[in-house]
Amino acid sequence: MTLEVTYLSHSAFQFVTQDAQILIDPFFSGNPKFQGNIGDFKPTEIFVTHGHADHLGDAINLSKRTGAPIIAIFELANYCASKGANVNPVGIGAKLSFDWGYATFLPAAHSSSTPDGTYAGSAASIMFRFKDTKVYHAGDTGLSADLKMIGDFYKPEVSLLPIGGQYTLDIQEAIAAAKMLSTKQVIPMHYNTFPQINVDIESFKVHMQSETLIKPVILKPGEKVTYKL
Repeated sequence: MTLEVTYLSHSAFQFVTQDAQILIDPFFSGNPKFQGNIGDFKPTEIFVTHGHADHLGDAINLSKRTGAPIIAIFELANYCASKGANVNPVGIGAKLSFDWGYATFLPAAHSSSTPDGTYAGSAASIMFRFKDTKVYHAGDTGLSADLKMIGDFYKPEVSLLPIGGQYTLDIQEAIAAAKMLSTKQVIPMHYNTFPQINVDIESFKVHMQSETLIKPVILKPGEKVTYKL
């Protein structure tokens, strides 16, 4: 069995296993880096880390079209339900069981509101476990002691970390976060979508390789990496 991790641009990813097609933070409409066709997605679950438009994205319309549940923090899930989406509301600390494994909602150092300004609860990060492989989506976050706790307790093999600065970790902070997480690989996200978060991705790669033993995995939008489970 394998896990395919596809970077869809910004903070959006698709995880595909034999049993599931999982979307995370599906920001497609209005995203200058997204190159796919929204109509091609048939998710079994849609996870949203927080309510900002560049993360909630097309989740509501995708849920309404496919019936896939939006799994999100309680207040954000209720907002999505009010727009006609199928939802599964959770809180920080929730561990959900699926045929493919588990998902645990964890803290993120960020804010959360919907595109119309409605309070959307806590911002979250999410730990996914597929058999013995753990993939951590950090959502939008800054540095915090929670990252050390997450690394010590959950021990992710692969971490998806924002590196764009301005609203999240920058390159040096992402390297520090990777060390705190004790992860084996980092896939960078939330960069070069808009001018405010432009970075030199080669600089990230060079510094991650020179300052840590952690492998940087740089994916262009639409590219994927496959893990054996």
